[in-house]
Parts: sequence; structure tokens; C-alpha cells
Amino acid sequence: MAQSPHRAEHIEALLHVWLDTEFTFYKVERVAAELARLKHDEQDFILGWIRRIASTHITLAWQFGQRAPALLTRMERRLLEAWAIHACDVFDQTGLQNALRVMEQADNFDENQHRNDATGVLFEEVAPVLGNFICGLSGRRLRLEEGDAAWTDGERVVLPPLIAALPDEADNFQLAKAMVTLLWAQTRFGTLRIDFAAIVARYDDPERALARLHALETLRLTARIAQELPGMHREMRRMRGRLDAPMSPAWQALAGQLDAPETPLEASLALLDQAYALADCPRWTDQGVIRPEAIFSTRAARLDKDKARLRVKLAELLKDSPPAERDAKPDTPSRHEIEATPRDENGKLDFEITLDGAPLSPPDDVRQLLTSVYLDFGEIPPEYLTPAGDGEYDPKLVFDQPEDPDAVWQGTYHEKGAELFPEWDHGRQHYRKNWCVMREKAVPPVYDHFVEDTLHKYHGIVKQLRRKFEALRDENRIEKRQTQGDEIDLDALIEALADARDGREMSDRLFVHQHRAERNIAVAFLVDMSGSTKGWINETEREALVLLCEALELLGDRYAIYGFSGTTRKRCELFRIKTFDDVYDDEVKARISGIRPQEYTRMGFALRHMTRLLNKAEAKTRVLVTLSDGRPDDYFDVYHGQYGIEDTRMALLEAARTGIHPFCITLDRDARDYLPHMYGAARYIILDEVQQLPLKVTEIYRRITT
Repeated sequence: MAQSPHRAEHIEALLHVWLDTEFTFYKVERVAAELARLKHDEQDFILGWIRRIASTHITLAWQFGQRAPALLTRMERRLLEAWAIHACDVFDQTGLQNALRVMEQADNFDENQHRNDATGVLFEEVAPVLGNFICGLSGRRLRLEEGDAAWTDGERVVLPPLIAALPDEADNFQLAKAMVTLLWAQTRFGTLRIDFAAIVARYDDPERALARLHALETLRLTARIAQELPGMHREMRRMRGRLDAPMSPAWQALAGQLDAPETPLEASLALLDQAYALADCPRWTDQGVIRPEAIFSTRAARLDKDKARLRVKLAELLKDSPPAERDAKPDTPSRHEIEATPRDENGKLDFEITLDGAPLSPPDDVRQLLTSVYLDFGEIPPEYLTPAGDGEYDPKLVFDQPEDPDAVWQGTYHEKGAELFPEWDHGRQHYRKNWCVMREKAVPPVYDHFVEDTLHKYHGIVKQLRRKFEALRDENRIEKRQTQGDEIDLDALIEALADARDGREMSDRLFVHQHRAERNIAVAFLVDMSGSTKGWINETEREALVLLCEALELLGDRYAIYGFSGTTRKRCELFRIKTFDDVYDDEVKARISGIRPQEYTRMGFALRHMTRLLNKAEAKTRVLVTLSDGRPDDYFDVYHGQYGIEDTRMALLEAARTGIHPFCITLDRDARDYLPHMYGAARYIILDEVQQLPLKVTEIYRRITT
């Protein structure tokens, strides 16, 4: 398609702006020449993504620009977008070299292999449904994750980013569900108990032996699925009939020996020699892959910990059992006989537990441990059912301990014990997945006279607050347009008379009714603890919180107070001052006194975390109030400027979509440049003087919650 010289020059000029700092004119002109051959809408699509990817890395943008024109004729646009985003995500997590490999994989694009991509399903689209599906299946709780293929290590189920083997989207979803089902069956019916490395090492070709053992187990598990999930089994048979070649007679004979619903794991192992001798080996599209090293390492890390945890939990259960059911000497729990018998309850794995022959009702955590042990061994070994003696295990070594939020930052950076939050990249127009690493920590309490001094300093205002908020608590609410009430609703009456005059039926909702309304509000206060609050700002923030707490205690509203700060995306910190469940006691007052300036003002992660906490609160109205002294910012980071403002705005929009009402109280006189864009009109207030904060904050709260 011929393009006007002006259009071609425009494309080249744009590419020079985005890429010229890194690439020669020749490389840019080559991409521009390829784009010039496309239709206008195709050019705009690719140029838009080059600009987005360039905000992540220029080399990735150039690689995309090189490959996208050829791929666009064979690949659905949404898949090109998913490919680009995946490359950017890989760059975020593992760096440029791995991201370039993702780009290079597009060169191996096979049109026949990907002919159904337009009707394929993406992992991110099906993960919520399949995650719930896994939770409903019997056995160990499994996580659903995205990876390069379908496989499991016994604690997680991994699916590829795209499943597109069939020409119908609904069928591709069923295929993904079948993959999940087979991987779950590996954890539930013993496949992962096999010592794959030791078994296949006996053969001249270990890979050949592994493939045939996997095929035998797939046949055995398919029979178990037919018994446990007959509807899913019918779907699996239908899709295999469309996708996979029929088995040879020799393999059909092997399948017949594994077809009984209760066929044990040992049957597959017994048939391996016969299967190894066969020249062919069936391969099913829903089968996934086996990764022996991942299975072995995950299981080895789990066994000793499950044993210790179960024995400690049984000792606790023994102490809590009725006196008639335990020995007179509580320090000798090993004298008791505990038995755990597995049973099938409508397809669910459960256990019947007895203590010296008497039935026990174990808590859920004990049931989960028993389930995990049973899946690893096919039974509960007797030594696992011996309650731990006093001091036999150090609880700190047995149970996961909360990390010291300060210590974990030391030395080599790692994410253990942290919560990961996405961040909106406005240049990419997409989220950076698991980008912010956040740890929650309590503000160290400072037991001084700050709260008493603040109440004394503002004693006149405190009296006024108490009167206003007591009145607010007891005030009547007016409901208009009622069928009966204390007074006439003039607006409703005028409308009703106008309707009657026009010949329409006259409404009977003509009254005003006053009633005592119950307040059902949960509010979270998010306090800026960045270094810029040092001095007067920090003191007035703490004073304002003291006055707020005094007022809210009168109202009875549920409220929480958190602070936030951090240094770059890898050290985001949320400071716990008061949770929704905490009582406003001396410790909370001491935490308010202990609020001190920290580092920088990265806001998005804090808003997202507070949104999560507020959505767990049982309340009709949920409000999120931020107290800040400046715009979002961070240390030598792209978060400075428009990036931080856009991420904060997106976090606020996310909160608003869940029904939360965000509001900002700021001390930044320049906030008019960015707050309307972030919060919208009437959702913020700017205090020109720091000293106004304690005086105004309670009045602001009264206004935004009534």
C-alpha cells in the first residue's frame, strides 16, 4: 500500500524521537520503511505500542518495531499486545536479556501451530475462574500461576500464558480446565510420590522412560477423574478425540490394565518396562509436562516441616481434650494412641481421628496437615501421629515467623515475607505486575505526654468537638417522598399537582419523615510519613490524629490509621498505628506519639493496600482519607513527576470502583497543579497553613461523612 511522503516522514520523525538516543538513523529508517507499507490503522497500532514499550526500554521498543509488521498479518492484535506486555513484565522481573529472548521467540512463529490464536484464552482471563475451581477440589491447597508450560510441583499448578489448540474459545477454556484437572490429579492420586529420577535412571534412555511413565500415569489418572469428576472426564474425551491421535493397539492394551477407578500407583510402575519397549508413545494435549527436579525439591522441603507441625498440633490438641480422654501426666503425650483413618466424603478427602479409641474433632489446620502428609505418603506414618513432647521442637523453627521488617531489608534484597503490589505505568498504559515490595510494620510506641499535652493545648477546641460530634451522633435524618410522615414534602407536592393537571396519576409520596439514623461508617486514615514532614508538619499531623481519635470515639465510627513511606519500589513500608480492631488505648496513643518522618512519598502501593483493608471492613460507607504534605515522589526513581501522579490516580480510581470514597487533605500549596487530576473536584482540600490542620481536620471529617 503506497503511503504519502508526508506520512512516511511523520512515522520516521516519531521513531527518531522515541528511539534516536539509542539507535542509528539506519536502524530507525529500516523500521519506518516497514511501517510505511502498512495501513494507517496498523501503523497507528504499532507506533502506539512502540511508544509504550519505549517507556520501559528503548531496545525492547526497537525489537518490537522490527518484528510487529510481519506478525500483524498472522497474529491477532490482542495477542501481539499480550506478547508486548509479557516482554515488559519479563524485563521488570529478570532484566533485558530475558526480555529480548521473549521478543526473539516471535521469530519462531508457526502459522499452522498458532492458527487458533484468535480464539485462544489468555491465562489472565481464565485464572480467576480456574483458581476457584482448584479451591473446590479435594486435597492440598494449590496456587495457580503463569509459566512456560502446564506442570505442577505439588504446591502450585502452572499454566502457559496462552491456550489456543482449538478453534472455539469455549473449547479452549475447557482445555485449560482439563489441564488443571490432570495436574490436580497428580497431587491427589499419588503421581508425585514417584521418585522419578531413581526410576528412569535404570533405563538407557531416561527421557524415553520418563515420557512413557508420564503417559501411563495420565491413563491411570484419567480413570480416576472419570470416577471423581465424570462431567469433566466427558469433556476431556471429547477434546482428545478432536486433538490427539488414537492410541496404538499396544497402548490400548496397557490402558485397559489401568482403566479401573481404584488402580494404584504401583500398576503404572509395573507396566513401565512394557511401555519402554514400545516404539511409540501417546501424547495428549491436556497432559502437561513432568518436572522431576521441581517435584523432588518441593516435596523434600515440605516433609520434615509437615511432620514437626503435625506433631506439635497434636500435642496442643491433646492438652485441650477432655480430662477423661487424656493421661493424668500431661508431660508424657507419647503414651496415648492417636489414629487417623482417611475416608472419602462425597469425593472429598477427610480423616476420622481417634484418641485412645475415642473420636476427636480436629481443627482445619490439623486436617490440612493430615491431608498433606497423606498425599505425600499414601498413608499417615505412625511417627507422624506421635504428639511432640515438651521442648521437642522449637516453634520458631516449625512455624513461619513474621519477619523483622527492618532486618529483611539488610544485605541482599529479597521478597520473602513481603506483599507485592502492581503499579500503573502510564507510558506503557499497563500495570507493572508485582512491582512494589511492601512490608507492614508497627510504629514503635513512645510513652510520653504528647497526647495529654495536645488535649491541654486544644482544650477549648476539644470541648467544641465533643458538643458537635455528640450532636452529629444523635441527629435525626430526613427522608423525603414518603407515603406518611411529619410534614409535607413541598417539592413532591408540586410535582404531584403538576402531574394531576396533565392528566397523569398523582403520587402519594408527599411527606417528609424524620428518623434516627444509625451510622455505619468505616474510615481509614493514611498519613504521609515521608522525610519532608520533619518538624512542624510531623507535629501537627500527630496533633490532628489525636483530635480525630477523640471525635471518632464519640461517634462510634470504625476507623484505622496507617502511615506510609519508602525508598524505591523495592522498599515500600506501611506503618501500622491503629487497625480497625484495635481499641484506642495507651498503646495506640503511644504509636501516634511515635510517628516520625521516614523516607519518600510513593503512594500507589499504600492506597492499594488500604483499599484491600477497607473492603474487608463491614460497613455501609467506606472512606479513605490521606493526609499529605506534597506530591507523590521517590528516590532517584521514575516515580518522580507524571509517572507517580498517574499511578496514584489509578490507585484512587481502583478504590472508587469498589465503592470507597477517597479524600485528600494536603499542606502543599502547589497541589492545585495535580490534585484535581488525581482526586477529582471536591475530593480534596488544601490548607495553606500547617497550624490549621488540627483545627480543620475534624470539621473536614464531619463534612465528608455526613
